[in-house]
This record gives sequence, structure tokens and C-alpha cells, in this order.
Amino acid sequence: MSEFWTLVDGEFGPARGRTLARDHVIGALGHRTAQQALEDGEDPREVWLALAADLEVPRERWWGREEPARERRRAR
Repeated sequence: MSEFWTLVDGEFGPARGRTLARDHVIGALGHRTAQQALEDGEDPREVWLALAADLEVPRERWWGREEPARERRRAR
């Protein structure tokens, strides 16, 4: 579940991500929101993939954004 929220926050930012998870209805999840699907016991991975696909997140970011090497070095 924590990876789900990490991916949501990383892609959309914490505030917008939480709003999308709460309010955006996804047909692939039975016309439920991501939050409803999670509360109903759906696999967080499947919920994330449905949310990412529905919001047209590029496939290369479905497993998170890669930090440029320069940014990783600065963080140390």
C-alpha cells in the first residue's frame, strides 16, 4: 500500500494525488475511485495501474520517475 501512495505522490504530488485517488472514477475499477477500490480490498498494484492508464501517465513512468543522476548525486 505504501508503494501505491509513493507512486501517486511521485506522479501527481501529494495534494493532487490524494484528490485524484479520492475523486477520480475509473471504469476499469468498476466505476469506483482508487480509494474505494483500495477500501474494497483490491490489489494496490492493480489500482495504481488502472489509475495510471486512465490518467494517461506515460508507460515509462508507471513504476515511478527516475531521478537524473545529477539529482541523485546532489541528494547525498
